[in-house]
Amino acid sequence: MEYVYAAMLLHKAGNKVDETSMKKVLEAAGVKADAARIKALVAALENVDIEEAIKSAAVAPVAAVATAPAEAAEAPEEEKKEEPKNDEQVAAGLGALFG
Repeated sequence: MEYVYAAMLLHKAGNKVDETSMKKVLEAAGVKADAARIKALVAALENVDIEEAIKSAAVAPVAAVATAPAEAAEAPEEEKKEEPKNDEQVAAGLGALFG
């Protein structure tokens, strides 16, 4: 995750996202830079419009939040009463946890 953050930081600062810059940013943050991971990320981002990717990633959560209140208003949840469990049911549930 820190590799992606480093790339985003470089992009936001207006710098080129390349292997040398990535290594410098990661080392400045106290992360031991893995050359193979840096190389793979830089290659993966080579033909990506980072601004467009950020915008499209930000739209999806906003749309989900915008529809959530409307759905909640349509179908109010009924209160569910939990029935007390007997000792056998509790023991069976615990047995499932331990195999």
